[in-house]
Amino acid sequence: MLFNKKKKEEKKAQILKEKLAEQTAQEIAAQIESVEKEYQAQQKVLEKQIDLPEEEKKQKSSLFSKIKKGLSKTKHMLVGGLNELSGEEAIDDDFLDDLEDRLLASDIGITTTEKIIGIIKNKIAAYDIKSQSEAVKTVKSIIHNILDHGDLSLPVAASGPTVYLFVGVNGVGKTTSIGKIAAKFKQEGKKVLVAAGDTFRAAAIEQLAEWCKRADVDIIANEINSDPAATMYEATARAVSEKYDVLLCDTSGRLHTKKNLMEELSKMQKVIRKNIPEAPHASLLVLDANTGQNAIMQTKEFSSLIGLDGLIITKLDGTAKGGVVIGIVNEFEIPIYFIGVGEGLDDLQPFSARIFADSLFD
Repeated sequence: MLFNKKKKEEKKAQILKEKLAEQTAQEIAAQIESVEKEYQAQQKVLEKQIDLPEEEKKQKSSLFSKIKKGLSKTKHMLVGGLNELSGEEAIDDDFLDDLEDRLLASDIGITTTEKIIGIIKNKIAAYDIKSQSEAVKTVKSIIHNILDHGDLSLPVAASGPTVYLFVGVNGVGKTTSIGKIAAKFKQEGKKVLVAAGDTFRAAAIEQLAEWCKRADVDIIANEINSDPAATMYEATARAVSEKYDVLLCDTSGRLHTKKNLMEELSKMQKVIRKNIPEAPHASLLVLDANTGQNAIMQTKEFSSLIGLDGLIITKLDGTAKGGVVIGIVNEFEIPIYFIGVGEGLDDLQPFSARIFADSLFD
């Protein structure tokens, strides 16, 4: 009897062991299946991120190539100059002086150059960098960090027309920039109205009217030497009554040193607010990159008078002074929304700090 009982218990224990083993195997199999499903899901997400649609790939490549080509002169001046310094020799005062000269030559500006040189000296003192090549790599890293603050979009009104006021001195490409931006908004399906507020130059009115014709957008344009504030009042009233999505307001090109002309901008802002109280939703200063450090002075003057919300930097394709963009981003808390890298309609591109920096150093 004892023998049979022992046998039964052993058999029972064996059955339990087998069942437990079977249950554990099922659990393991289920876990493996779960992990495999999770892995497959992750792979699909990863494939989707890597394998962009062909058209999107072309657009990204085209944009990068266009900006890289436009910045070739600045790249040669800035990066080419830095690469000439890039050796394995120890860093000395002559090297730092040469580095400073090359940064200033690309129109980065005194403030930003001093910042970069200061960081380099601190890293040398901390033994973080020892050779000239390490110093040059650090300069490139600093410039990347200055520029890369993410990509921004223009502010948009919560309701009603969004109003953008464009300011700048004569000859910077302000009227052309407005025409190109009007065309972009039109392509996006927006109802666009343009106000020809540069009433002191017949050529400006005619040029803007031609751009509006090409872009198939509407324009409010009065006679030469008429009151620009009256044009703004008429344009804002129409923008509200006819439910336009966007109103682009041109203004007379003026020297930032002429107080009476600059004060007129203040008056125009007040007139615009009579019909659209929260407008302009962005006051945008157009700068010519060829002017180098003078662009920084213009930014200071216009900003102090009317308060700037953003910048448009034109003619970067024709200058070795594109380093001014780095100086402006570093010195002012004002975003750059567009850069011009050519004469074509699609050569006014939304500013991407990442693409700009990569175009300089890749």
